Amino acid sequence: MLKFNGVELGLKQFPNGETLINGDEILTHMAEFNTIVWKYENDGDLVKLMFIKSYLDDRRVKCTLTIYYLPYSRMDRVEGTSAFTLKYTAAFINNMNFESVTIIEPHSDVSLALIDRSIGKYPTIQLLEQVANEVGFDSEMDYLFFPDAGAQKRYSKVQGYQQLVGYKARDFQTGQIKSLDVVGHTPSEGFKAIIVDDLCSYGGTFMLSAEKLKALGATHIYLLVGHCEHSIYKGKILETDLIDKVYTTDTILHQAEHDKIHIFAMGGL
Repeated sequence: MLKFNGVELGLKQFPNGETLINGDEILTHMAEFNTIVWKYENDGDLVKLMFIKSYLDDRRVKCTLTIYYLPYSRMDRVEGTSAFTLKYTAAFINNMNFESVTIIEPHSDVSLALIDRSIGKYPTIQLLEQVANEVGFDSEMDYLFFPDAGAQKRYSKVQGYQQLVGYKARDFQTGQIKSLDVVGHTPSEGFKAIIVDDLCSYGGTFMLSAEKLKALGATHIYLLVGHCEHSIYKGKILETDLIDKVYTTDTILHQAEHDKIHIFAMGGL
């Protein structure tokens, strides 16, 4: 999905699948300061984005870009013969030469380093207090849990929360988690925990995290993630009582299809 100055573009296709760009639709919503909001649905969005930006370039119109979820952001390093697809995606975006690029909840600093004139926005941090209030979080008794060092780096600067960190071993090629250990002051029994991270797919990491937290004495566990993929409905996270509720934003999901999921509307921040 692509929006131009807040209006979703009704992009159509020719019978053979080629994209039809309606120039009148773009010109109608032209402003002094222009921005494109990109909500990733599939790789075809990149071609559509390139067509729209090229159309604006032909008219010497400047434009910024807001990316709800940056695809391939998990592929932020190379191991063995793996392809550095984040680097290739970033190069494609850089070639469009936006005035600035805002990335919502970037997976790591690598995304910001690879994309020119980019900044990161972190709605998870902004929503944490709201979620804590809703679940009755006690800052003296309860804990935030970061599933890995990356999550700790992104979110541990928040003040007023006790924190635990998970250290996991993952097979980079398959994405499967081999093990997860909890590091930090061991809490007493009867505490609540909010797991905080940037992205949920099938939810395997968070299921394992919840099992570890339950073993430490957690009675209620909640998950707060910036992005939540549709694959959560295919995983087991919604089928068990390990995690009481999942809080996320609409950067990927459109609407909740399960009563355990709460979606905050971001509107591009």
